[in-house]
Amino acid sequence: MPTTDNSRGRDMSAISTLRRQLAAALRLAERFGLNEGVCNHFSVRLPGAEERYLINPMGVHWSEITASRLLLCDGDGRILEGQGTVEPTALFIHTEGHRARPDALCILHTHMLHATALTCVEGGELRFCHQNTLRFWNRVAYDDSYNGLAMDAAEGGRISSGTQGKDIVFLAHHGVVVHGRSVAEAFHDLYFLERACQLQVVAESTGRPLKDIPAAAAEHTARQFVELAAFEADYHFAALERVLLREAPDYVA
Repeated sequence: MPTTDNSRGRDMSAISTLRRQLAAALRLAERFGLNEGVCNHFSVRLPGAEERYLINPMGVHWSEITASRLLLCDGDGRILEGQGTVEPTALFIHTEGHRARPDALCILHTHMLHATALTCVEGGELRFCHQNTLRFWNRVAYDDSYNGLAMDAAEGGRISSGTQGKDIVFLAHHGVVVHGRSVAEAFHDLYFLERACQLQVVAESTGRPLKDIPAAAAEHTARQFVELAAFEADYHFAALERVLLREAPDYVA
């Protein structure tokens, strides 16, 4: 009787799920206006000892992304599956990012408007002035150096070394990087990070000083968010995928 390689079947199923989820994250980011042209990039590290990553191909608009159009590449950028190439800055930011943060299954890099605006002003930092910002209490790092495009491993490594183990990194004059232990967790953080930054920019536009939340209350609320994080991100992402399946079901193709 023929034998069934259950382990290989499970691996293929897991990869198929990650493809679908990453395609959904890219489509959703475009819907929420978090993308920029055909720039920026999302990646997922596949399970296993080898360096294998799913990443969006260079030159494809995020509204066009489908699960099968995602590239599978190795740590040197060689394409193992898919048609197209990896944009150079994507390769170096993401491969070095995953090496620096092996706990991060998913890394998202965008130039989303309000979060990036904070990287363009003197002393620009996320202020803990609203409940949603407390999701990021003690989870944010700032890279205050800007050395141009990340066109080599050295610059990708320099950016990654500035994460200090934090999940959210603001890159001066550039954008943000979000690290997540799942696609759902990373996208959940990306979405709420932009909303928090948007609210801060709007509040600052009034000309009145921001009113920070007292540290004791902030720490208490941050712990509450940690307790919610185990299921909130999954619920949020599942709901968004249901919307996509109704309105743009081709993303799973």
